[in-house]
Amino acid sequence: MTEASNTPHLNTLAALAIAPSGVGDELSEYVADVVKVIRDSGLRNETHSMFTEIEGDYDEVMAVVRKATMVLAEKGYRTGVTLKLDIRPGFSGQMDRKPALVDEILAKKAKNSPEK
Repeated sequence: MTEASNTPHLNTLAALAIAPSGVGDELSEYVADVVKVIRDSGLRNETHSMFTEIEGDYDEVMAVVRKATMVLAEKGYRTGVTLKLDIRPGFSGQMDRKPALVDEILAKKAKNSPEK
């Protein structure tokens, strides 16, 4: 439960890409402005080549998504948003745990596979 609302913590892992349309081939300057908002949010985040991942409570994550979107939209740019959410009540640290679990499974399979 979160103190302020007495609702359960809805851990949310978001994969987010926000970019303008019609501004040319290079979008890095625009994307950098979006990523700055995400990094300044205080939520756990990682930026990769195509998406930035954010982890936190649902309401906090969605507030950051909105604020990051508005960085471009409020300047009049047509703004595309790609968003994928994994909401897992009662969990935390999934940004680290999910890839670690895949690595553990692959290591176990490699250990148990017959030699070639």
